[in-house]
Amino acid sequence: MAAPSIALAFRGFEVLERTPSLLRGILKGVSKDDLDWQPSPERWSISMVLAHLADVEVRGFVSRFCAIADQENPFLPSYDQLELFKSGKKFDGLAELDKFDNLRRDTLALLRSLPPEVGKRSGKHEKLGILTFEQLLNEFAFHDLGHTRQIIELHRSHAFYPNMGVFQSYYKINP
Repeated sequence: MAAPSIALAFRGFEVLERTPSLLRGILKGVSKDDLDWQPSPERWSISMVLAHLADVEVRGFVSRFCAIADQENPFLPSYDQLELFKSGKKFDGLAELDKFDNLRRDTLALLRSLPPEVGKRSGKHEKLGILTFEQLLNEFAFHDLGHTRQIIELHRSHAFYPNMGVFQSYYKINP
């Protein structure tokens, strides 16, 4: 029998497991134009969201999980999610999804290796103050679902809404 782990104790673990394959299913056959469309210069494209998911996997979550698991009340620096986009670099959305998928596999393996007791450990976030491993884990699943919803809204708003004709009157989009 497998040793108990934080993964087994966390009800959102399946969300974390399924996010990459769910995104693959949603984006199967999507055009490059759909991936790269931004509703406005201040809003992210699907490709940008996928790049963010790969970046935050390590810099926003795994680094903090490891610090809290390995140290007593570690300092947890802020994460600037916009830093990734400051250079103006263009992202290949499907390559970013592959990167995210690979990183997520490693993250899930890490979480499976940690005992349930790690959930009560805490660290001190630079801006937010004290947070526990469990709180960070819940934010992780919440974050996945939020960006999944964002990707769905971007996809439907660009790929389908413009071609719906009179049916547009039934919907309010917010990409």
